[in-house]
Amino acid sequence: MKREAGPTPGIVEFGEPPGGVVERRTWIALAVSTLATLLTTIDISIVNVAFPSMRRDLGASETGLSWVLSGYSIASGAFLMLAGRLADQKGRRRFFLAGVSVFVVGSLLSGLAPDTGLLIAARVVQGVGASILGPSSLAMILPEFPASRRSMVIAVWGASAALGAAIGPSMGAVLIDGLSWRWVFFVNVPVGAAILIATPRLVRESWDPDARGGFDVVGVPAGTFGVALVLLAVVQGEQWGYRSVATVASVASGLALVGLLLVRSVRHPNPLLDLSLFRIRSFWSAGVGQVFFITAFMATILFQTLLLQELWGWSVLAAGFGVVPGPALAALLGGPVGSIVDRVGHRTVLVFGALAATANPLWLMLTVGPESSWATTLLPAQICLGLAVACSFATYSSLGLRDVPPARFATAGATLRTLGSIGFASGVSVAIAVFSSARSLGPLAAFERVWTFLACTFVAGALFCSLACPGRSIATD
Repeated sequence: MKREAGPTPGIVEFGEPPGGVVERRTWIALAVSTLATLLTTIDISIVNVAFPSMRRDLGASETGLSWVLSGYSIASGAFLMLAGRLADQKGRRRFFLAGVSVFVVGSLLSGLAPDTGLLIAARVVQGVGASILGPSSLAMILPEFPASRRSMVIAVWGASAALGAAIGPSMGAVLIDGLSWRWVFFVNVPVGAAILIATPRLVRESWDPDARGGFDVVGVPAGTFGVALVLLAVVQGEQWGYRSVATVASVASGLALVGLLLVRSVRHPNPLLDLSLFRIRSFWSAGVGQVFFITAFMATILFQTLLLQELWGWSVLAAGFGVVPGPALAALLGGPVGSIVDRVGHRTVLVFGALAATANPLWLMLTVGPESSWATTLLPAQICLGLAVACSFATYSSLGLRDVPPARFATAGATLRTLGSIGFASGVSVAIAVFSSARSLGPLAAFERVWTFLACTFVAGALFCSLACPGRSIATD
């Protein structure tokens, strides 16, 4: 790569690596970036299995425990756009390292927390760290690879995110069973320290050479708090009641602030939200399409774990391992699927992935009973889900960044991740509400209601992608 002339050495300009050659150091750097993403996604799901131990040790209430999860989810989604914008302006590697540092500190404080209040505060710190490092983790790596390999790189990176979301319960169960719930957080510290040591040695700095200084002093807080309030309403809606004053006020306030952000983004010379990205068909269609998929995917993982525990009576440890095959398959297929995307186009792979995902809840509706066999019931559904994840998570990211200028990779990635965060929170909350409303009909009937919701959401995503997402190139759409 060319290097910028000037007093700041080591800053790379955007462009193809010389001769399309990718150094061994760059592949190791991709592994480091992927590991950081894996940590942050594991932390979304790993805490669920620790709730019983936390309740005993800290005397936590149900409300307090819900905020241990909600605080992290809201913080990790609220600052994404700001972090992405600043990373493109100031340096992707710099913000990645800052995010990892904050995440490690939050993890250490979470493990040491003596009461629920301090644990919630520490989880918010963790979420802020995840929000800072998230947009930079992929954006700092992509310029190191030629365009012809970026779909494969994004596929590997995206597979790690999907894997992290699903292995969290099993990893948490092992740590709690062998040590204590505090090690759910402590384990992040040595891994994060290794990432902090390795990254400066492996990754060159990159930024947008045309970025303006400063930021929108109105749009930044409006966007940050607007997204936070919408996420707050979604994750707390089940507990507060979806028609309660608190939920309605949170949604209304959040949407009003997001509206203000949109107005400011049209007028301000350096807006938080880059609206020009939404003129790119591949970007906006990927953003909307992934909301459908993530909404249903996260709820699918949660309710497959609940199926094993509540309907079949499995232990937490066994249930955690019972949902691993699907994500493990997704991780194995991530690289090959990325290569296929370059040949057949994003739209074909995304539609196939959504239909494969639809087979998961439909199969469970047809086969699950009070004493069903895991091998003939859940395992085939897991295989369908693993195939769907391999075709979807990274492909949405690849499509979303396909036609975005490399100088805006972090900004675009952060916007996509913000939409994904809303889908994650919405899917889990709506699925829990559907399940709770049908409990009076019996556990199996309640699960069937959830599976119907998931199947409809996946199908809607398939229809959207078939109509809106571009194929192999803009010229052939």
